[in-house]
Amino acid sequence: MNPFARLKAGLGKTRKQLVERVGELFSGRETLSPEVFERLEELLIEADLGAELALDVTERTEKRLRAARASGDDLDAVIDVLRDSLAEELGAAGAPNSATDDDGALALAGKPHVVLLVGVNGVGKTTTAAKLAWQHQQRGRRVLLAAGDTFRAAAGDQLAIWAERLGCELVRHADGADPAAVVHDALAAAKARGVDVVIADTAGRLHNKSHLMAELAKIHRVTAREVDGAPHEVLLVIDANTGQNAIQQSRVFKEATEVTGNADIGGGVLDDRLGSKRVITGALSAMIVVGAVLLASSGPRAFWICGLLLCLF
Repeated sequence: MNPFARLKAGLGKTRKQLVERVGELFSGRETLSPEVFERLEELLIEADLGAELALDVTERTEKRLRAARASGDDLDAVIDVLRDSLAEELGAAGAPNSATDDDGALALAGKPHVVLLVGVNGVGKTTTAAKLAWQHQQRGRRVLLAAGDTFRAAAGDQLAIWAERLGCELVRHADGADPAAVVHDALAAAKARGVDVVIADTAGRLHNKSHLMAELAKIHRVTAREVDGAPHEVLLVIDANTGQNAIQQSRVFKEATEVTGNADIGGGVLDDRLGSKRVITGALSAMIVVGAVLLASSGPRAFWICGLLLCLF
């Protein structure tokens, strides 16, 4: 079973519950009253879609069903319209922001191509760095990992283990060192050695701690000074269990580090975790990372839509 099929299978229970609830709402209704669509909006909010987006999807669905003079007894037609409405919202969220080469791999925007991983504590940035390194290595690229997390205990050791397993280069300093200095030295080494890709890990930080966000902004400035156009990718790693707080995270991290993307809120965003019982389980994961496969994202608005779409197929 491929990763996407496993992900869809994991959402089976949620899909069954959502379709059943929509069916109960619409079935037996020859005419669709405004109260039906108010309840549909509530169901979407309960599915963690968010109030604003739930309203947009509901209004789009209502308009289409009324134009088609559909009745609630035709559940397949109702589901099709709801799915199409969600898909259109997903398209409106923006096109993938990362350039791709002919075989779908991330294209390099410079040499070295600099990738900065950011996010709150414990979301999987270090492991994601290893996955990204592996992806680039499969395209024959030389990768250097920068251990910019000098705060978390054993963070450098963890990245060193990944570097050894992958056979890629690593630059690290002692625990407690200035992370911007680590990234500076990593970029200097990459330029001297002809490295293709530098992936910089950073310490987890709460998005509501201004001094920590300022430190991240400093790292961003150092990369921009040392390599033209860098960082070429700033990828926000988000735990799939985060829920609507991911939107606020994206806002704040975008302000500090210019998270790559062009959507309402921002961002090239990665998720490194699977396994939530909520709809959002596959929302981030399907859009962004399935196993070690890197895709592109346009912003947090897309994640919940994608999870619901998986539940409706």
